[in-house]
Amino acid sequence: MAAAQGRLSDGAGEMDDAKEGDRDGETAPLPFRAAVDALRSARLRPQIEIEPTRAPQRLAPFAYALEAAVVDGEEDLADGRLVLLHDPAGHDAWQGSFRLVTLVRAELEAEMAADPLLPDVCWSWLTGALQARGLSYGEASGTVTRASSHYFGGMSERPAASQIEIRASWTPREGLGGVPDTASHLASWCDLLAQIAGLPPAGPGDASVVTLPQRRGPQSR
Repeated sequence: MAAAQGRLSDGAGEMDDAKEGDRDGETAPLPFRAAVDALRSARLRPQIEIEPTRAPQRLAPFAYALEAAVVDGEEDLADGRLVLLHDPAGHDAWQGSFRLVTLVRAELEAEMAADPLLPDVCWSWLTGALQARGLSYGEASGTVTRASSHYFGGMSERPAASQIEIRASWTPREGLGGVPDTASHLASWCDLLAQIAGLPPAGPGDASVVTLPQRRGPQSR
């Protein structure tokens, strides 16, 4: 994946629409173009590889999407997608004209996946990452899903696998010129990715990343 430049929904359940296309061209409103430029210019920690991907067309008049992976050598520890949606006319459900929507996922040890408090903890990772950077946001919603796979027959030698998946969306508050601080929201999202991957904090005093214990080993890319 490339350095930073560049299935999601106004809620968290319409991720499959994200393959429809990308509309961030010269015809887009200035606030949207400024928000996208900020995403493209963000500087992120080196373990996170990020690049543009196709964005949904049916969820908002304008959309821009990124996909990312937390990488250790040739192995992915976690991955996700982040989509910026923009409706210049505003959106009642969003309570604003911008919306950020995400999918984040990682493999877990079975014991960790069975923890009944895990969904609440994972949701607190998202809100905590935003709050740790002092970001103002509203109308947050989403789901945390645990899934387990067990193998049989010719695949019976493979160990059981457990995965955590966070789907979420929130409204970034707009600043000067009606432009939200998308670079900081991207940094918070990357904090969440690093956290679910089990990475240590990016630097001294960075409380936005708390490692995930008993995470399953990295997956081959």
